Amino acid sequence: MHAKRYNQFSEELKRQFGCRVHRISVDAGFTCPNRDGSVGSGGCIFCSDRGSGSFGIARGESVANQLELGKEVMVRKYKAKKFLAYFQPYSNTYAPTETLRQLYDAALEVEEIVGLIVGTRPDCLPEETLQLLADYHRRTWFWLELGLQSAVDRTLRAIGRGHDLATFLGAARRAKSLGIRLCVHVILGLPGESREEMLATPAILNDLGVDGVKIHLLHVNRDTPLAKMYELGELQLPERDEYVSLVCDFLERLDPRIFIQRLTGDGGKDLVAPQWSAAKFEVLNAIDDELERRGTWQGWRCVTAPETPPG
Repeated sequence: MHAKRYNQFSEELKRQFGCRVHRISVDAGFTCPNRDGSVGSGGCIFCSDRGSGSFGIARGESVANQLELGKEVMVRKYKAKKFLAYFQPYSNTYAPTETLRQLYDAALEVEEIVGLIVGTRPDCLPEETLQLLADYHRRTWFWLELGLQSAVDRTLRAIGRGHDLATFLGAARRAKSLGIRLCVHVILGLPGESREEMLATPAILNDLGVDGVKIHLLHVNRDTPLAKMYELGELQLPERDEYVSLVCDFLERLDPRIFIQRLTGDGGKDLVAPQWSAAKFEVLNAIDDELERRGTWQGWRCVTAPETPPG
């Protein structure tokens, strides 16, 4: 297999632990201020009441049991030997710090769990919580994942995000000041957002010094406000080649030291559109092929562009 022209997170995991390491998603029973009335009650327009990207989780089980069940699957499917506990659905810092500590500790007590990933919103990180996360950063291999989705305030309002860019920037800077590894989620193809606006985001991430990025395609999933928009013909989704081109443009502008944790997704069993995204590996291969065709790589357009592709 040819070396990738972007900085793969999977390769960093192998360097850190010397073997295959897989994430196991955990539902710890959190909610979200954009659902419980603190900020809003309907959630973001792309998120169902099951949480975004949360299929395949053994809901109702304890944190430890969810991880044990997940380990069985990962060993069988991928021959994985070590694992990261990924607190994924909803806002996984949206609780008192003592509650968070108990949940995170329960995960770390499971055999072969070598680190934690905690996904949350930038408006769910009071100082006491950040100090707690900084403690886990010192104790284990810890990553904080923050949902930005868009760097355009107009778009954030349109998708019902419930926070603005300034809130995200403040949270990201505070996390980085404590040395916490930070991965940021960005969605490409959000309604009303221009290509130029999407491609301005890498410069913001570069300036913040983030450590990782997850690039998401805008999926329309069942039981979401976005699905209603799609049914009414109010939503235009990119074709596959358009998305592939956009991802490559994004990567060319992104600091080459930033780890790429995701380039697309398949939407899972709730996918309504775009159907082409269900062939996830075909999309990933098309991104590789397009970078090869262009002769470019991650960071190629940066001021300090590397002279050769990563790897």
